[in-house]
Amino acid sequence: MRPRAPGGWRARFPSRGRGFTTLEVLVAVALIGVLATLALPSYGTYVARARLIDAATRLSDQRAKMEQYFLDRRSYVDAGGSCGAVAPAAAPADPFDVTCSATASTYQIVATGRAAGGMSGFALAVDESGQRTTIAVPAGWTRTADCWTTRPDGTCL
Repeated sequence: MRPRAPGGWRARFPSRGRGFTTLEVLVAVALIGVLATLALPSYGTYVARARLIDAATRLSDQRAKMEQYFLDRRSYVDAGGSCGAVAPAAAPADPFDVTCSATASTYQIVATGRAAGGMSGFALAVDESGQRTTIAVPAGWTRTADCWTTRPDGTCL
């Protein structure tokens, strides 16, 4: 006959002490809720800043194309009176629409935030002299007019 383990089968398979109590689960859920409440606004601002950097990059790229067009033709407009270098059409997921208006010697390129991209209320611009302008920002952001605002406190790029 085999010797029995001390405590018998209950020692090997305890029924108590496994899992969590209801109170422990509720505390964990409350803690996760508090952390999410603090983290989500910061994450939203982070995403908006990244999308504003993308808009600034698109504006700079379009400005370079307009300057190249001017060097080749000595005018910012084409034969039809439109911007010589047409901005590429926005994809459905793009957060900004880029548009251009021009005369023979001046132009302005504007990136306007799209609601579908979560950037409604933002508008940034650049002109032929390289002047960066923030046209509009949504509520809760501070607008700095003579640069591209990239943070809620008005800090510029």
